[in-house]
Amino acid sequence: MALGKVPRNVIYTLIVTTVTFNWEIFQTFAQNFLIRRRNMGLFNLFGGSTSVDSIEQYLEKGAVVIDVRTIEEFEQGHVQGSKNIPLNTIGSRVEEIKKLNKPVITCCRSGARSGSAATILKQHGVDAINGGPWGNVVNCIK
Repeated sequence: MALGKVPRNVIYTLIVTTVTFNWEIFQTFAQNFLIRRRNMGLFNLFGGSTSVDSIEQYLEKGAVVIDVRTIEEFEQGHVQGSKNIPLNTIGSRVEEIKKLNKPVITCCRSGARSGSAATILKQHGVDAINGGPWGNVVNCIK
């Protein structure tokens, strides 16, 4: 049967059913692979952030949390006690960060900028890990 001869309500039902079905698959995926496991979420599936266990270990070692989002983003919410050093200034503030003499956990909104910041810091001899999204770091604080 050609699509043009199918009544509109049948096409609409087919589309809605397909979208609903796909949403249910996504929800199941999210529950099984992102929420129930102690990983860092969708960004971690691509190797972009650090495990919860690593973040907790760094926090136990007294790590400094550096949020590399913009000042405006930071003011909308952040890890309590974290320092805001936007990514575009991280290179010029490496010596300041080194003087803290502590391991560093970087974080941002998604984990991409914090990954870049962690790489920059490691290249300059700082013990740093990418904490991913700042909300994940919050969840690791006891």
